[in-house]
Amino acid sequence: MQTGRTTTYDGAELAWQLLGPDTAPPLLLLPGQANSHRWWDGLRAAFADAFRTVTFDYRGTGDTRADETDAASWTTSSFAADAVAVLDDLGYDDVLVYGTSMGGRVAQRLVVEHPARVRRLVLACTSPGGPEAVERSVEVRLSLSRRDPDAVRRALLELMYTPAWLATHDGSTLLGDPTMSAAARRGHLRASARHDAWDRLPEVGVPVLVTHGDADLMAPVRNAELLAARVPGAELQLVAGGRHGFFEEFADQVVPRVRGFLGA
Repeated sequence: MQTGRTTTYDGAELAWQLLGPDTAPPLLLLPGQANSHRWWDGLRAAFADAFRTVTFDYRGTGDTRADETDAASWTTSSFAADAVAVLDDLGYDDVLVYGTSMGGRVAQRLVVEHPARVRRLVLACTSPGGPEAVERSVEVRLSLSRRDPDAVRRALLELMYTPAWLATHDGSTLLGDPTMSAAARRGHLRASARHDAWDRLPEVGVPVLVTHGDADLMAPVRNAELLAARVPGAELQLVAGGRHGFFEEFADQVVPRVRGFLGA
């Protein structure tokens, strides 16, 4: 995997990673909240034969270096602007985009604020944000706010995967970047919580696939239906029994659909 850094206008150094043939269509993979590029560790290879996969570490994660005293100002729009800075540095005028969870929210800002940079878009286990979105339940919020880190980890695993998956797998790269500071984690939480692309979604002018697990309690499946109805011409794929990490657990269903949609 090729790695490097992009320096932004404000001096942040965004760590990026490339994998796949350098002549293949570029595919930007956007991870979830409080995660680095390692979110894609289990799936990157499933795309790297047909695409030039592009990832980068959000501010506050992985090998990216940024001023975390400014974390309160981070937004899904600013993360989208960071993505554009990376694409500019790598020389990609436009790319295919696959955004998951908070990465799907970043992808929404990318496509409406920088429309010329996106060819096709996949939104997985995400939400339009704002008052129209369906938020997770109080019970889910409480399970993730416990003081006991082991209890929180168990809750996350159960929200991400089915019991059948957990019985045969040990660990996950989807549970957050353990190197993050408390300030960075709060910055990511604020950025995701404040996201609201509802009014601008009808402006999307590229093909969009919305995919979601129908048993997702982190981002209830109603959000997928809202996105698919709000984005002109969007396609919708619901995966039976899938939780928030459905795109990994049910990769045998999701990856072929995503690859086909993106033109592999």
